[in-house]
Amino acid sequence: FSAAVFAYVLQAEEVCVWKDVPGLMNCDPRIFSDAVKLDHVSYNEAIELAFYGASVIHPKTLQPLRKKNIPLKVCAFYALETPPTLIDANEENDADVPKIILKEYQTLLSISSRDLSFMAEGNLKTVFSAFSKYKVHINLMQNSAVSFSVCFDENREKLEAVLQSLKEEFILKYNEGLQLLTIRHDNGRLLQKLTQGKQIYLSQKNRTTLQVLMRPAEA
Repeated sequence: FSAAVFAYVLQAEEVCVWKDVPGLMNCDPRIFSDAVKLDHVSYNEAIELAFYGASVIHPKTLQPLRKKNIPLKVCAFYALETPPTLIDANEENDADVPKIILKEYQTLLSISSRDLSFMAEGNLKTVFSAFSKYKVHINLMQNSAVSFSVCFDENREKLEAVLQSLKEEFILKYNEGLQLLTIRHDNGRLLQKLTQGKQIYLSQKNRTTLQVLMRPAEA
C-alpha cells in the first residue's frame, strides 16, 4: 500500500510488487491443481477478486493507482524470467479465464421474524446493527419475504454474541463448517464439477459472479 501511495504522489510510470507466486492466479494453486497465471486483469477485476477473498493484492493498494492510471505488475521473485501479471484500466480480457475463490470455515445464519412480518427495512436494520456492533463481516447474504440468511467467517465468540442479541426478536438457525465457492466469469462447466457430491445450502448469481455455500463432501 505504501508503494502505491508513493507512486500516486510521485506520478510513477508503474509499480511492481514481488510475490512467491508466478503472478496473479485464477485460483489458489494449493487447492486447485489446474491453476493458471493471469497475464492481465483490470483494476476493477482485481478489486472484485480481493473482495471475494483472493489474497495476493489488497484493494487499498489498487485504489490510488487506479485514480492516476498507474499500471501494477505482480512479479515472481523466484522466477525473474516469468512475465508478470499486468493490472491496469483495460477490461477487455477480464472474462477470458474463469476465476475461482474457495473460502473455508464459513457459518450460515438464517434469521426469521417471529410474527411472520416481512424481513424488510425495520427488521433488517436491527440485524445489521447487531452485525456491525460485533464486527461481523458478511461474505454473502440473501433475503426472502420472512427470512434473511447471511454467511460469514467462522467465529464462535461473535456468533454467540449475535445470537444473544437477536434471539428475543427472531427465530435463528445456523450451520457451521461450510465452504463458500465464488466463480467469476463461469464457463458453464465449473459449477457442476466443483459442487459434485456436496450439499448446497445457498446459491446466488449475477451477470459476472456465481456464489455457492455448501458443505464439503464426506471423505
